[in-house]
Amino acid sequence: MNPALPLKTLLASTFLAGAVACSPAADEEPYRAVADVQELMFHVVEPAAQTYWGAVGWILDEEGEHYLRPESEEEWIAVENAAFMVAESGNLLMMAERALDDDAWITMSRSLVDVGERALRAAEEMDEQGVFDLGAEMYQVCSNCHARYSPEILRPSDERSVDEAATADGPMGRATGHGQTGAGGQAGRDAGAGTGGP
Repeated sequence: MNPALPLKTLLASTFLAGAVACSPAADEEPYRAVADVQELMFHVVEPAAQTYWGAVGWILDEEGEHYLRPESEEEWIAVENAAFMVAESGNLLMMAERALDDDAWITMSRSLVDVGERALRAAEEMDEQGVFDLGAEMYQVCSNCHARYSPEILRPSDERSVDEAATADGPMGRATGHGQTGAGGQAGRDAGAGTGGP
């Protein structure tokens, strides 16, 4: 022992050396992704978005117009949960294992976080018009990302869509993506139904 060093200094140095030795490598992340991008979209993002899109809207049938809205606190909580999942999915898409690039992918993922957070606020306030409007905005965020990375899953009516048979599966995969499910927008109105989503 160096008699010139106080005992406290030696103990602190020993502790720090041990902490550095036991800590993970600087480039080693503590998390482990379980789902790839396709699986995350299919099992998490899409069901949550569909729940949000279907929360507020209307249906036209032979009996007239039927307005859709959450009718109970539990139903509003389900809408909140869906918005939470959409928002946090944006963060999950930015994980290194899923990010397809460090430019547009990150920008669009952040947009998903943003619109999901604002969608959550509307649900928390039980703002029916806000949920409807943010559902439409959420759809635009989703379809803009799909147009860049998986245009084969856009609605056929979308001018950015491509022939699915002419392309390999995009990174978002299955043709049941946001662009081809749900009812709403102009296509849904033509069919006699409308929600805040596609």
